[in-house]
Formats: sequence, C-alpha cells, structure tokens
Amino acid sequence: MATLAALVIMLTAADNEKKTTIFIIGDSTAAQKDLSKGKLERGWGMALQCYFDDHILVDNHAVNGRSSLSFFNEGRWQKVLDRLKPGDYVIIQFGHNDEKPKADRHTDPGSTFDYMLARYVRETREHGGIPVLMNSVVRRNFFVNAPENDDDEKLRTQTFKDGVKMVEGDTLIDTHGLYRVAPRDVARRMNVHFVDANQITHDLEQGLGTEASKKLHMWYLPGTEPTEPNGKQDNTHYNVYGAHVVARLLADALCAEIPLLSKYRCDADITVDRQGRGDYMDLEPAVAAAMASSKPVTIQLLGGEWQQPRLPRKSRITFVLRQGASWK
Repeated sequence: MATLAALVIMLTAADNEKKTTIFIIGDSTAAQKDLSKGKLERGWGMALQCYFDDHILVDNHAVNGRSSLSFFNEGRWQKVLDRLKPGDYVIIQFGHNDEKPKADRHTDPGSTFDYMLARYVRETREHGGIPVLMNSVVRRNFFVNAPENDDDEKLRTQTFKDGVKMVEGDTLIDTHGLYRVAPRDVARRMNVHFVDANQITHDLEQGLGTEASKKLHMWYLPGTEPTEPNGKQDNTHYNVYGAHVVARLLADALCAEIPLLSKYRCDADITVDRQGRGDYMDLEPAVAAAMASSKPVTIQLLGGEWQQPRLPRKSRITFVLRQGASWK
C-alpha cells in the first residue's frame, strides 16, 4: 500500500512538471482572500484558473496591500523564483499600493516603480520564464474629485455608513495617473508582453455605468447581503461576480497577446471549487442555479470528491471534472 501511495505521489508530481504555470504577483485586486464565514471578496487571480484547462496551472502569489517594493522586500518574489520553470509565465501587476505614502510600499513612476517592474522582468527571464506586465485595474471612481484614499485595505473594515457620501457623475475618473502608464513604458523598453488591464476594466466599468458597476464590487446596502449585514461601499475590491467578469476578460486579453495560450482557454457557465476560485464553493446551489436556467448549462468542478446529484432525465446540465475532481 505504501509503495502504491508513493507511486501516485510521484505520478502526480511528474504530471505537474508537464504543466505550464501562470504565476501571478500583485496586490489585493488579484489576491487570494479569506473565505471564512462565507466572505465574498475575491481577487481576479483566484478566478483565472477557471478559464484555462488542466494544461495550465495558475499559481497566485498576489497578496493584499503589497506594492512592487514590499512584495520583493518580504521575500515573496524569491518563493516564485524557487518554483519557476523554463516556459512558465509570470503576470506582474502592481500600482495600487505603490501609490501609497508609506515608505515600505511607496515607489515613483518613471524611477523606482519602473526599476522594480524591470527587475521582475529581468529575473523572470534569467530563470527561463516569460514575463507579462499588466497595469492596475481601475477603481470604481465616478466622483469628479477622487476621495482621499491613503490605504485601500481600510475599505475592508468599513460599513456602508462609513462610505464616501460625495455625489457621483456618469464618467469614470482615473485614480492611478502615471502608475498605469509606467508598466506599458517598461514593456516597450524591454520588449515584454503587456496587457492593458486598466483600459479593459475602465471600459467594463464605464460601460456598465454608475449603478450597474457596483455589482462588480464589495458594494452592498445594509440588509441586502447576509455576510455584510451593515453593508459596504468598497469601490476597489471585487466580489465573486466581479472577480469572474474581470478574470474572463483578462484571460481573453492574455490569449490575444500570447496566441499560444488560446488552445488552453476554456470556459463554463458555472464553476464549483472548495478553494473559492469558482462561482460556488458547494455543488448544491450551483445545480439549483443551473436548474433554474432556461438554457443548457455546463458546470465544471475543480478538484476533490463530489456527491453526484440526481437530475431529471431531461436535464440539460453537463458536468466537467477538472484538476482531479471525481464522483464519490
């Protein structure tokens, strides 16, 4: 039995070696989130695995509150380099926290910010990896004058009544300035793949408009969301829905920039994953949502054992088992 277990582990390790990994380094807009007590905040990097098949492994190292400087100084970059294989990709997306005044995070576009981005690019290449620069996703800022914001992390502890009371207009206003330009400049100078995440999310939020764009974010009126009973006005961080909308758009943009990735691009109507990467963490509500649809629905399951649901004979639900998922 011990020999068989060892063989399974060796085969799994060998299988992982054959996969191409997409590493993500960045801040809270992409990061893995606390899933306790049903919390709904998600980073787009959590959802990205849902849009690439099992030939691609997404390894998300983005962390709340980090800048290009603090991510490096905390030793987080070295952990990526230790795992990086030739042919793997590294998505580099910073800016939200580089803008902040604290000395342990702050960098300046055109100088220290560009230097840190270039360092990530250079060291990725030195290890045989393929760097991909992205600029920051937008904040949902429809205010004529952006409210003072010295730390996006404070938004996580605010309630609805703590939110900004300024009147919003119809036009999305940029909050990143030259921090959204610098990654493009570095990409041009160093001949690096570049994805304009800022423009992509600007077009998304502006297209949705002032009210509908709230649905992407941790933006809830009091009493409307059980996990946020006091409500919330967080115009920076995504909820489950928003993370998936953005991840899907960025997956498309990655494939447009790097056509080789297109053959691994996949999609499903609903993804279920106990690690919080999907639309649901449990199969039962996912099936209920699918049953309520008037159209055929594909549900993909990421990893783990699942109790196969009993469906009506004429059900139009199709299941796709991925990342070692199986039925009990």
